[in-house]
Amino acid sequence: MRAARTILAVLALVLAVRSPAWADPPFDPKDPAMAKYISGDKRSGYTFAEPETRAMQDDDFMNPAMLWVGKGETLWSTVEGSAGKSCASCHGKAEETMTTAGAHYPKYDAGERKVVNLEQRINLCRSQAMGAAEWKYESEPLLAMTTYVKMQSRGVPVSVVVDGPAAPWFDAGRRFYYERRGLNDVACAHCHVDHWGQHIRTELLSQGMTNGFPTYRLKWQKLGSLHRRMAGCNEEIRAEPYPLGSFEYVALELYLAWRAQGLLVETPSVRK
Repeated sequence: MRAARTILAVLALVLAVRSPAWADPPFDPKDPAMAKYISGDKRSGYTFAEPETRAMQDDDFMNPAMLWVGKGETLWSTVEGSAGKSCASCHGKAEETMTTAGAHYPKYDAGERKVVNLEQRINLCRSQAMGAAEWKYESEPLLAMTTYVKMQSRGVPVSVVVDGPAAPWFDAGRRFYYERRGLNDVACAHCHVDHWGQHIRTELLSQGMTNGFPTYRLKWQKLGSLHRRMAGCNEEIRAEPYPLGSFEYVALELYLAWRAQGLLVETPSVRK
């Protein structure tokens, strides 16, 4: 019974899938312009985007996500909280001190005794160093600051630590990635490992690399976090989404960063 249900679920998921794997938009893997978006057999979501979308990302003047970067730059030097500090009070110029930060998160935080992502690290700085209120997940200021900080690592290869004290989160993220869930009985791997480069209806499936988040999605008409995208994926397969910033999503984020190792940080990217 379960086998029949699984077959029906997968057939429903891959309805209207087209071959071959190297589907349109036209993409030449030998094109020198695409070299920095490929690492071995890993491909950034950039290579799956339409030319117009790629052009939007390439031009900082056209990239709508740069509006949030500008807000983040302002917030960086804004004094808040009981300590009378700003981010710049401790970290100086972001373009000098944050040049690799975005490439190394999520990471284990010894003080918190858990893996935290960049959004959580920013809020820990606010609550512990600045004496300021933490920003709500997916709020405009947290999106702006996360994007501003991560953009300082643009062009740096993703590299995360998944062993040692981070290992339990990595293992949990890997299990999440391959575990079937929802009414459709589908795992992340079904789309992003088994069927990348193919179409589900009009949607071209990517490898699900996360090196461009936070990203401006044309579908959303705004900037959004990786955890928002995760929740959206869960909803699309009729699974109950987890809270943004939850253990489950942070663990999955660590695993996804490991999958993307070697790809360059593209934040702020533009996607469909």
